[in-house]
This record gives sequence, C-alpha cells and structure tokens, in this order.
Amino acid sequence: MKVYQVRLKVYLLRDIGLYEIQECIAALIDKGFKTDEKLLAFHENNQYKNYCFDLLYPANKSQTYHKGSIYTTTIRTVDESLAKYFSEVCINQFTEDMKGLTAEIRIIPKRFITTLYTLTPVILKNDNGYWRKNMSLAGFEERLKVNLIKKWNNYSGEKLDENFELYTLLEFLNEKPIKMPYKGITLLGDKIRLQVADNDTAQNLAYFSLGTGICEMNSRGAGFVNYRWM
Repeated sequence: MKVYQVRLKVYLLRDIGLYEIQECIAALIDKGFKTDEKLLAFHENNQYKNYCFDLLYPANKSQTYHKGSIYTTTIRTVDESLAKYFSEVCINQFTEDMKGLTAEIRIIPKRFITTLYTLTPVILKNDNGYWRKNMSLAGFEERLKVNLIKKWNNYSGEKLDENFELYTLLEFLNEKPIKMPYKGITLLGDKIRLQVADNDTAQNLAYFSLGTGICEMNSRGAGFVNYRWM
C-alpha cells in the first residue's frame, strides 16, 4: 500500500467564499470522471472512493479566494490509477469556478505516525442530523473506528480483527459545529486530533487514512487528515 499525494494548482474564474470552496473543488474533480467510461462508472457507483482532498492554499483572513489568483489543493489517494487521473486529467479540466493548471505527484513515505489531525471537518451522516444531538461520544468513536476498518477491509480484501487500540487520545479542536454545504443542505462536522496508538494495526490504518480520509464524505472534501511523525 502506498499513499499518493497530488498537489493540483488551479486558477480561479470568480471569487469563491470559504464556505463553498469544497463543492467547487469536488466539481472540478468530478468533471474529469466524465471523460472515461470506467472512471464515470466508478464515480457514479455507491462505493468507497479511497481519495480525499483539502481546501485551497494559501488561505487568507478574508475567508474569500479571489478571482484571477492561483491556489493549490492537495488530493490524496491509495489508488495509483486515481493518482494518475488527478495528476494528468484534472489539469485539463475547468468549470465556471476554476480551471486546472499543473500538478505534482509524490508518494508519502511510511513512518511511525504519532498524531493525526483533520484539516477539513469530520462528517458522520445521520438521519437525525448532527451526531451530538443523538449519539454518545462512545458512539462517535465507534463509528470513526469501524468506518476506517471497513474501508481497509474493502481495499485490502482482508478482515481485520477489530480488537485493537486505534488511538490513545481524541481531542475536538472546534468549540462549535463546523458547517459544510452539500447538495443544497448544510451538514455539521468537527475537527479532531488523534494520538495514534503504538501497534502495527493502528499504524497501518493511520497511514491508510492519509489517502482515504476519516469518517464519511471524503470525496466531497470531508475528513482530510494531516500527520506528525515521530
């Protein structure tokens, strides 16, 4: 398993607010899928996508990304063919919001990870709304762990023994829920930090999560994690 990281430079065709930027990046990525029947089927199928992306960099205090400026989004995946798509196809795509310019690809080396922290909000989809209104902290932690295990099992074809410690500490980094727009509605999520446990399974999953994101809606820009090494 390798985690591929693509830094995609984009040129903005209009001013875009921080609140809507995730949907705009997703639209650019999605457009390229339509250029290939196999990629389109992958995009339309209800399955784990095994990629995730960050917001645009550099950010600014006005919380607006400006028309005529060049920014970079970081896309990660554990799928080599997707990494090739992001680096070769996305640079030729454009929407009414932005157009791709250039891309650089690298493999993130696998080292001992001490900490994971989210750069975009963690989302748990729930028919009853935001998880804090209808779920305990233990329930949240269980969903986080099980979701990552299911992604691993689906990707690897293995079935992990779930009796292991994934992290030793979970911290919430936001004081109030973080808004994320999605198909005309507003979802609520959280930014978190995990101290990763010192065992092989936890370390493998931590590295894996760099390419897939954690929890749900990763292909829409949720649950993108960064890391600290020992």
